[in-house]
Amino acid sequence: MLMTPIRVSLIFMFLLFITTSAQAPIYMNSHCENSTLVSSSYKANVDTLLSWLSTDSYKGDGYNYTSVNNNNHNNDDAVYGLYSCRFDMTGYFCQFCVTTAANELSRRCSNSVGAIIWYDICIIRYSNQSFSGKVILSPIWKTTGTTKIKDASEIKKAEDSMKSLVRKATVETKTFWAVDEFDWVENEKRYGWVQCDRGTKNDQCGECLHALLDIFPQCCSTNVQWAIFGPSCGMRMDDQKFYQSSGNESTSKSRKLIISCVSGSVALLCFGVYCFWYRKRVRKDKMIFEEETLNGDLPSIPLIAVLHSTNNFSEASKLGEGGFGPVYKGNLPDGRQIAVKRLSKFSGQGSEEFNNEVMFIAKLRHRNLVRLLACCLEENEKILVYEYLPNKSLDFHLFDVERRKQFDWKLRLSIINGIARGILYLHEDSQLRVIHRDLKASNVLLDLDMNPKISDFGLARAFEVGQNQANTKRVMGTFGYMAPEYAMDGLFSVKSDIFSFGVLVLEIICGRKNGGFYMSDGQTLLVYAWRTWSEGKCIEMMDPMLEKSFIGSEVERCIQIGLLCVQEDPRDRPSMSDVVVMLASDTVAIPKPKHPAFSIGRMASEDVSTSKSSKNFSINDITSSITLPR
Repeated sequence: MLMTPIRVSLIFMFLLFITTSAQAPIYMNSHCENSTLVSSSYKANVDTLLSWLSTDSYKGDGYNYTSVNNNNHNNDDAVYGLYSCRFDMTGYFCQFCVTTAANELSRRCSNSVGAIIWYDICIIRYSNQSFSGKVILSPIWKTTGTTKIKDASEIKKAEDSMKSLVRKATVETKTFWAVDEFDWVENEKRYGWVQCDRGTKNDQCGECLHALLDIFPQCCSTNVQWAIFGPSCGMRMDDQKFYQSSGNESTSKSRKLIISCVSGSVALLCFGVYCFWYRKRVRKDKMIFEEETLNGDLPSIPLIAVLHSTNNFSEASKLGEGGFGPVYKGNLPDGRQIAVKRLSKFSGQGSEEFNNEVMFIAKLRHRNLVRLLACCLEENEKILVYEYLPNKSLDFHLFDVERRKQFDWKLRLSIINGIARGILYLHEDSQLRVIHRDLKASNVLLDLDMNPKISDFGLARAFEVGQNQANTKRVMGTFGYMAPEYAMDGLFSVKSDIFSFGVLVLEIICGRKNGGFYMSDGQTLLVYAWRTWSEGKCIEMMDPMLEKSFIGSEVERCIQIGLLCVQEDPRDRPSMSDVVVMLASDTVAIPKPKHPAFSIGRMASEDVSTSKSSKNFSINDITSSITLPR
């Protein structure tokens, strides 16, 4: 028991040395050489290359070049490529960036004979022509910060500083990279970095870096922060330190980091012990990852980075807790915020739901689905890292009297449309045909612009081509949202999700939960909505908060669509493509809905969820699903 705090303390001691290594990669720019003549075999070779880059970058030392040609009889299909990580990024950190870059490059440049993508800490590129040992100076990408220099003399000072780095990288150390800290005007500091592909020679590296420096006066000289990148080299200057300290900085600066010879020796000894332990742990964790056969498209993130971002899973970072386990807010060194979902050892949901999240979300990309960034499987931990969505979940706003005042009709209609597009993607447009099985207001998250994003794929199932429905003996779902055929007979299909969507639409319009909605005469929300629609009194069920913003015809249309979705017979419910069309067009005729199904719900006095959510933040509010016995 005493080893855990000691080990964590050791980790955090070394975080002082490797904080910048834990940062997530930031996309900078890309370039695609598109062509209509790309053969299928060349594309296959590109896919093989990108996969190899990701795998090799973990065990390599930050750089490698290779060629791939699965068709030995046709050299025209050969593809040549490399990855190069910043000098201070190796192992997991390099792989995290290279894997992210490979996935992004595959998406952006799907029909290219050559491509290059820059991240702040790595670069990958490929071509149909060998470029080993060659200096390539096109394309060149430039960027600057917003802060301007104070005096024109800083321009020459910046040029001289970068020239000294070029000399250090190519003549003094011959390491192909160099960094340094420079004293500046008014007691300020500047931090510089230069680096070349290690496949180039020293004179070529110098030629490349000087070519970039020649561009500096025209593009960047009046800015404090700037960077110039080419395919074969790059340089950057900033007033904030953006790299990990290294041994090639000046001796005088190194002395400042050493308190005494004795303490330095002790730290070195601890570091050696830590490295031996960490390497053994990483090998073990890598085997675990492979044994789980989880989705290879998803980057892994080191546990040390997760610990640092969440302040060692502190209570202050905790957003909520539920059946899966706790969720924490994390802050990466680059300033980005993340949501960290940690599987509890006592989870009622467990490994199956965790694997579902990894298998499905990593393969699904849509603006109305929450984005899974990475996972971590170190030290028996199972952790998922998502984009952080600051506006929490839909139910947090919709079912609160004060907060839903900000939800006018235009915003609610936009949310309805966004949810519909997300479900349509799952059902018909993604590479997998996915049934979510747990659509509800707490599983719809809202980004900074209040765009809805569907989350929590722990109960999701994929259908094969031609498969229309499936059966389960273990009915999982949430009271108030489950279709009757699923709740009673275990049958689920796309029409199960359609039912849940219909409930959501009616809740958004009414501003009340289906699970806690009971009129004095016993009517549920679904029955009440159908009755008011049948009597032509739709406005009566509308949230009074919408009185100043609603458009009557749109409200009626949405209620009618919602009622179509909650009809008892699944065959009567529309497909999501039909729903999207009906929502988008005022001229499309909408069928008359039949009486809705009975509602699987609870009385308002009962707890609608087994959630232990405490702060109701993003990543699905941790509202756990409920096993309903049949």
